Amino acid sequence: MPYTPVCRLSSLMEGDAAPYTVEGREVILLWPEGGELQAFNGLCPHQNVPLYRGEFNGRYLTCPVHEWVFDGRDGSCVRGEECSLPKIPLRVVNGIVEIETRASTAPSAA
Repeated sequence: MPYTPVCRLSSLMEGDAAPYTVEGREVILLWPEGGELQAFNGLCPHQNVPLYRGEFNGRYLTCPVHEWVFDGRDGSCVRGEECSLPKIPLRVVNGIVEIETRASTAPSAA
């Protein structure tokens, strides 16, 4: 599977959220406290609102529009409709965070 570099791991810290646009796709990296770095689709599955405008408290990401809440460890919705953030496979190679960019992980048209 092809991977695309996103950022240096050293630019992130545990408890951080960081938005990126990778090949025209909105991506959000979440590093929950006590957990592992995760990559998710950066748009809320409800109305495609950019999640970087929301609040990440070190564990939960809250959508800025309807206050849906997603668990930063696995993307599951803990408040709102039954849905989850699409997870994107990632890896760290030589200190660089890379995400999988195969066609099947591309967001669907709204």
